[in-house]
Amino acid sequence: MRRMRVAAVCGAAVATAVGGAVPGAWAVGRPQADLAYHGSADMVAGRVDVRFTPHNHGPGAVPDSMVRIGWSQPLADGQTLPVGCAREGERVVLCRTGALGADDVGERIGLQVRLQGAPSEVLLEFDTVASDGAVAVDEDRVDERQRVLVLDTGDTYYF
Repeated sequence: MRRMRVAAVCGAAVATAVGGAVPGAWAVGRPQADLAYHGSADMVAGRVDVRFTPHNHGPGAVPDSMVRIGWSQPLADGQTLPVGCAREGERVVLCRTGALGADDVGERIGLQVRLQGAPSEVLLEFDTVASDGAVAVDEDRVDERQRVLVLDTGDTYYF
């Protein structure tokens, strides 16, 4: 039986990020949204399995967005990612989360990636990318990102 560990998460939620937005700069009439990703990750011999579900804690709806998953280790070349996901450089994968209403839960996203070499750990960083300026950035910007440290033990880390 595998031992399960709970991953420490820096920040309870991920705020939507809007291109060109400046902290504290609010546009009148733009709704706010607070996105978070809840799921699990495990790693064995450089292969990482990540499963998560986007949640919009509101109060506003999100017409469309993507999650940016940053990896502390480079990804191996020649991988097939699920529909709706694409690589953005050596250490980043973008996955479309789609529209999310206020207090809504999106579709589950699952991906398996191989890392270059066989590192003993990888730090995953989840960050939201809004596709347009329709949603305001969380004013306090404290909970913008989620970080999950996954060790190459086969244990499941929850976030």
